[in-house]
Amino acid sequence: QVQLVESGGGLVQPGGSLRLSCTASGFTFSRYGMSWHRQAVGAERELVASISGTSNARTYADSVRGRFTISRDNVNNTVYLQMNRLKSEDTAVYYCKAFIADHYYWGQGTQVTVSS
Repeated sequence: QVQLVESGGGLVQPGGSLRLSCTASGFTFSRYGMSWHRQAVGAERELVASISGTSNARTYADSVRGRFTISRDNVNNTVYLQMNRLKSEDTAVYYCKAFIADHYYWGQGTQVTVSS
């Protein structure tokens, strides 16, 4: 079955960096686009970044463009989110998502807290 496992979250000071990882299993990873989303307390879940199966196409939310970079390793079935110049408003639970055969699959999420 499809499994997505995120890691790499934590507490970081404003201006700092974190790299999130999402390791996938149960499907042919390189065939599918992947995305990162986040949900802050009291807010809707929002798209942060997405990447095509071949990494040729990437999109970013306006709020993170220029600070975050999405990438993937199709050998190790992992998608990454490099987050630089973090701000307090980036505090949220971050989720990776796959869309496979008309179904959305989500990981369990990893908490990112940006605070001094």
